[in-house]
Amino acid sequence: MMPTGTKRAVMNFHGVKCPYNYVKTKLALEEMELGQIVEVIVDEGEPARHVPKSITADGQTLLEIFKDEAGLVHLVIQKTKEY
Repeated sequence: MMPTGTKRAVMNFHGVKCPYNYVKTKLALEEMELGQIVEVIVDEGEPARHVPKSITADGQTLLEIFKDEAGLVHLVIQKTKEY
């Protein structure tokens, strides 16, 4: 569960094709400090399947995943490992 009051960046990669949405997510995480949180928005289907797998394989923590009313998938990721 995400700590209450934790600020997080939001990055909207709706319409960005694989693997570019993962690459952009990884680049954002590289710039963040350990413990920081980012919410990444991706399309359903391939991006929603592959980005979480790749990010967790990198050692980062997927705190939450949910779909909004527009059908976009939101991935809440905490940086828990340096690249």
